[in-house]
Amino acid sequence: MRFAGWRNTSATAPGTAADELTTPLTVARVAAATRLLTAFTFLWAFGDKTFGWGYATPAGKGWIDGGSPTKGFLSHVSAGPLEATFHSWAGAAWADWTFMLGLLGIGIALASGVALRVAAAAGTTMMALMWAAEWPPARHLSDGSLSMSTNPLVDYHVLYAAVLVTLAAIGAGHTWGLGSLWQSLPLVRGKRWLV
Repeated sequence: MRFAGWRNTSATAPGTAADELTTPLTVARVAAATRLLTAFTFLWAFGDKTFGWGYATPAGKGWIDGGSPTKGFLSHVSAGPLEATFHSWAGAAWADWTFMLGLLGIGIALASGVALRVAAAAGTTMMALMWAAEWPPARHLSDGSLSMSTNPLVDYHVLYAAVLVTLAAIGAGHTWGLGSLWQSLPLVRGKRWLV
């Protein structure tokens, strides 16, 4: 198990509730649950944008119906130094494919517990671009209206990136996932970046 070296350094007596909450198995299970919930978030976004399930993407407007998964979001960017760049990317085939393959790949990696470092790098890049598109530091949008930003630096994109990096760093794919099997493959063995 990946968490075998973790020790409880609290001053509580052995056998207390605090001890039980910080066992390596408990920590591994919490990390695995977080990994699976995060996977569901990415896979749901992929499914909704592909098939137009009627949540963020209206029915009949999914990618499979000829809709663009990037056009709506990127064409409405209204703040920040990359506003014009994001507008030029909106609806471009390369942007649609990159975004959708990113959502699917990150979601599958997280769900299966394999290639978490690659998923963390790709997901952090995606979250950084989405953060830049929403540009939380802006108090006002291009039209002068309030941006409604609740925090100029740390928003949910930053939190998702931190979760992805944490899951990769602690090897969260070994519990309820295929991380151990993945690491034993000849293709992966000795290549830490593929873990």
